Amino acid sequence: MFVKMGSQVWRMGMCFWMCLFGLSFIHCVSSEGEGIGGGSVEALVRIDGKEAIGKIDEDFICATLDWWPPEKCDYGTCSWGKTSLLNLDLSNTILSNAIKAFSPLKLRLGGTLQDKVTYDTDDNKQPCPVPFVENTTAMFGFNEGCLPMKRWDELNSFFLRTGAKIVFGLNALPGRTLHHDGSASGSWDSTNAESFIQYTVKNNYSVAGWELGNELSGRGVGTSVSASQYVNDSASLHSIVQKLYKGAGPKPLIIAPGGFFDAPWFKDLADKSTTSLDALSHHIYNLGPGVDATERLIEKILDPVSLDSMVDTFRTLQNILKTSASSATAWVGESGGAWNSGHHLVTDAFVFSFWYLDQLGMSASYDTKTYCRQTLVGGNYGLLNTTTFVPNPDYYSALLWHRLMGRNVLATRFGGPKKIRAYTHCAKQSKGIVVLLINLHNTTTVQAKVAFNSTWSLRYKHRSHKSFRTDMLKNQHSGVRSRVERLRGETEREEYHLTPKDGNIQSQTMLLNGNALNVDSSGNIPTLEPVFVNSSRPINVAPFSIVFVHIPYVAPPACR
Repeated sequence: MFVKMGSQVWRMGMCFWMCLFGLSFIHCVSSEGEGIGGGSVEALVRIDGKEAIGKIDEDFICATLDWWPPEKCDYGTCSWGKTSLLNLDLSNTILSNAIKAFSPLKLRLGGTLQDKVTYDTDDNKQPCPVPFVENTTAMFGFNEGCLPMKRWDELNSFFLRTGAKIVFGLNALPGRTLHHDGSASGSWDSTNAESFIQYTVKNNYSVAGWELGNELSGRGVGTSVSASQYVNDSASLHSIVQKLYKGAGPKPLIIAPGGFFDAPWFKDLADKSTTSLDALSHHIYNLGPGVDATERLIEKILDPVSLDSMVDTFRTLQNILKTSASSATAWVGESGGAWNSGHHLVTDAFVFSFWYLDQLGMSASYDTKTYCRQTLVGGNYGLLNTTTFVPNPDYYSALLWHRLMGRNVLATRFGGPKKIRAYTHCAKQSKGIVVLLINLHNTTTVQAKVAFNSTWSLRYKHRSHKSFRTDMLKNQHSGVRSRVERLRGETEREEYHLTPKDGNIQSQTMLLNGNALNVDSSGNIPTLEPVFVNSSRPINVAPFSIVFVHIPYVAPPACR
């Protein structure tokens, strides 16, 4: 049996010399063939730290809040409850603490119904309608809705209290004519939006970005707008923001189109929007409809080929932006995996962290700056439970990513089973790097060792574990805390092992290093503490598990 690593083919069990940071060591590599399960295999995670292959925003992790009312139902299931921007309980302690834990959490406010929202500002001469009454003959199944300014005031008080960073999705349909062929013609009437932005500025409400429209790109959902028209409308929004925020510090970002990726459409928008757009945002629901069978959805999540289906989208958008005159960056503005509200006990269970974290790692590798998860709360794909606001497993996956993964992305190759996914970033606000390993295999444990290119070296010289422990004991009562911490950093790494309760990947309880993650009786988010592992040991990646590994004693050029 053979393991192919780059251009070399190694016989299973054959030991070879590898230069690691200028220090030689012997390592035996073995791997399983596809379809072989059980037992334990060894493999290398190879990291190139010469330069970053991508760079994410400091607040890369983003979540959405939607407009859907309780009457929003899919396939006979009504999964939204009171999670709309219009009726969300802003006094809930768990909700507040869940947002505060990120310090900050970027929130994108929008969704399908945003293009049916009127803002009840002074320019609106019509009575504010009862929001979003169900109507099967109307586009998206609901009549128009309205955002009262009193509710906008309440929301902004909540955002200020929790430290959330806001991106607001504007209604892009006013002024257009909708045609039977599914297209929309005419220029965007920005009157109501401008009045709303002016109200926001007047009240000193902080908005980090204004996004124009939702899923109107390409063929659109419900209706579509041409790229050339979107260029003009984005320029209008840019002018409004420049005017209303004149004299202010950093101005809000202008983001568009918030739709599904269509390469020619996005290229046209990028080529012609040279200065008016700061980010091109696209949506991802690559697993199909939420009504799909549980087994089928899980099969897709655990299939490396299915996961890799998004590579072409990320790569193509990256190339479009590289070759256009636009200075815009790439965002994932909304991503819930399975459309029409997701699937209970799949998109709100442990198994979905395989898909979610892989999406974060993959998109970052292609220079995506922000990734917005559908949703923070609402539907069957919320980071929080729709009724109780208790965190689902993906909340903790997102929080760990946010706290550990720094901005610079390092090229990473895994020389082992294809069902192991590997991503590496410079560590966030600390020394070293963080490696993310995802084991999609249900029976195979992987013993992973990390290897680097030889052009850079260890920040510290390794010392024996025994020597480290001796110094720990000597200094234990001497008050030399910094010395003890430095010694630990030289010989140990931090690991965060995520597994499902009782080994059931459809569990909604996640374990961190064997301990269940639960909010306490006061609604506080649990602390996320690592285990310390001797750096000479391989990383143990158990079946159906996720491991974040912080290695503090390495300093690649890309992280300096």
